[in-house]
Amino acid sequence: MSSARHFGLTVGQLPTGPHNAITDVAGVMVGHRTLSGNGLATGVTAILPHGGDLFRNKVRAAVEIINGFGKSAGLMQVAELGLIETPILLTNTFSVAPCMEALIRRAVGANPAIGRETSTVNALVCECNDGAINDIQAMAVTPQDAFAALDGAASGPVEQGSVGAGCGMTSFGFRAGIGSASRQIGIADASFVLGALVLSNFGRAGDLILPDGRRPDPERLPQAEKGSIIVVLATDIPLGDRQLQRVARRAGAGIASLGSFWGHGSGDIAIAFTTADHVAHKPKEAFQSIGRLDDDQIDKLFQAAAEATSEAVLNAMCAARATVGRDGRSFPSLADWLAAFAPGT
Repeated sequence: MSSARHFGLTVGQLPTGPHNAITDVAGVMVGHRTLSGNGLATGVTAILPHGGDLFRNKVRAAVEIINGFGKSAGLMQVAELGLIETPILLTNTFSVAPCMEALIRRAVGANPAIGRETSTVNALVCECNDGAINDIQAMAVTPQDAFAALDGAASGPVEQGSVGAGCGMTSFGFRAGIGSASRQIGIADASFVLGALVLSNFGRAGDLILPDGRRPDPERLPQAEKGSIIVVLATDIPLGDRQLQRVARRAGAGIASLGSFWGHGSGDIAIAFTTADHVAHKPKEAFQSIGRLDDDQIDKLFQAAAEATSEAVLNAMCAARATVGRDGRSFPSLADWLAAFAPGT
């Protein structure tokens, strides 16, 4: 699996985590279910903030809507309450419903009181349109596919490129999909991590700007920006939901650094969560204390969010292989372009 660094492309200055992936944040796991062949190029990607019962032990979170052209589910309650209580599923635009069903059924199975003796559950699903490659009208994704992605979630290296929800995605005229990256942050003599995972499906052909200033040409005429990107940021630094939203907002800086202007038809959404301070579904005390970073230190996270987002997109594009879309359009591989047009050649 190629990565941006394989081709000498480095983003920013902060060091990466051991796997240069969102799973460098302890406890975070990622799983995929890929559907490919017979006109299909789609799937599901699952991000688990921790391996326990998220409904009973929620994580603090926030949402930043960079450009709101999208059909995701569950974002409104995360924005209002600052909590995530299910895994995050990524899929194509027409498959949000079966992924929601899977999350609800999984939560109810673990907590039969949901919707009866206690509250309902906020299933969190985000999407991008893979219809340029995938037969999206087939609506092939089922709850069982979502279960497979959830059950396959693991820590360690993250499979990237045209896999899971990213199977049919494109960016800047090239094949794209799932990408991940991480940054290590030192604060008060302690080491922390911020990781990013992206579902990259945005960017107008010809607009991509690499960290070294080159502008890859996918040999396609530029079209209106109608793609999308979902960015999921995770950290082990204690943060309040207001701070998490500010961190999520900086994903936009990472997107823009690659040449995107967040077009009218682009759905650009960032979710940020921290694993540092779980919130019980029913706290034992009326008043709760939380740990949070002093705002004077938060610039380090802003930098990490921008760098990790940008590199995650490049990793998605470098790991994805060339393909031909439904209407015969070719989507080349950025890795092939980088190999053919290496500096000095």
